[in-house]
Amino acid sequence: MTEKRTLNTIDTPSLILDIRKVNANIKRLKDHLSSFNVSFRPHLKTSKCIEVARMMMTTPSGPATVSTLKEAEQFSAGGVTDILYAVGIAPGKYQRLATLARNGTGITVVLDSVAQARDLAAYCTASDCEFGVLIEIDCDGHRSGVKPHDSATLSAIAGELAGTPAKLKGVMTHAGASYSESTSQALIECAEQERKAVAGAADILNEAGYPCEIVSAGSTPTAHFARDLTGVTEIRAGVFAFFDLVMAGIGVCQPEDVALSVLTTVIGHQKEKNWILVDAGWMAMSRDKGTSKQKVDQGYGVVCDIHGHIYEDLLMVDANQEHGILSLRSSKGTLPDLPVGTRLRILPNHACATAAQHPRYEVTEGENLAVIHQWQRFYGW
Repeated sequence: MTEKRTLNTIDTPSLILDIRKVNANIKRLKDHLSSFNVSFRPHLKTSKCIEVARMMMTTPSGPATVSTLKEAEQFSAGGVTDILYAVGIAPGKYQRLATLARNGTGITVVLDSVAQARDLAAYCTASDCEFGVLIEIDCDGHRSGVKPHDSATLSAIAGELAGTPAKLKGVMTHAGASYSESTSQALIECAEQERKAVAGAADILNEAGYPCEIVSAGSTPTAHFARDLTGVTEIRAGVFAFFDLVMAGIGVCQPEDVALSVLTTVIGHQKEKNWILVDAGWMAMSRDKGTSKQKVDQGYGVVCDIHGHIYEDLLMVDANQEHGILSLRSSKGTLPDLPVGTRLRILPNHACATAAQHPRYEVTEGENLAVIHQWQRFYGW
């Protein structure tokens, strides 16, 4: 008889996913978006897992967003047929995406320059391969994209694509600057800025005779705080299904909503330093310290007991490759009594970065310690 796997028996460190919290987080965003006339195209880059993807998507075939070719290939193999590759397209990516397109997966790519449009159009014409295209709009100066009121560049890009198998479908944007905010009002304003930018760019193209079927916006913060989506046809978000401490610091969720954690074991103490040592270092948690620029610095992560209950002010304050150092947020207070062998869970700063350190999810439900599923993740580009 196979021994039942639980959080008390599996190896540590391990990546734990609370499916109850995942379902609640997904429902929360979908319920919010249900009041708007928009479709939902979740970003699958955090999960990199077909089982989680199917929970996030509105149908088993999509629509979906990815950020690597590996994601596109893996999710296509899992039956997803409507995929937006939401990273600026480069010639070295064409062939792998074309293989997916020829095998029946609808591929849409993103670009933001005339040169990219000209090169892609030439490739699609020469290879008789059709891609959808969205022009990326820079709504907040965070990263890449055409300025929303740059009608000359927008029209020039559209003109390069016109009449070719690289079909202009519309425009997209990502309000990355929202990750630097921390109040509800600021996030509402970011969402409105995002909407105005992408909808305005679509208006310019429509008036120039280039219809925009898709007007795509979204980030996890702005998707939750949008109050008006007039002119937008679809919303994208990714980390919303798991959440993390960065999202909690922004004010999108509470630490108790974070569905992802790393199971670890106490392996020693340094009492004179007020340290507890565990077997999850930066190889298990990642080097990400994204909360260090927020109002509350959570170190490498917040410590919970094995059931997921948060210990007040107990953090992973430092990390070596395979050692984590736990201590109190301040010198005041007393460390909890956690003997060698005690199992704990660490909530991550950045779900994407922490998940990327692990090959699989050990799936649990609520406070139950039983592992009910083991879901594989994939790696690479």
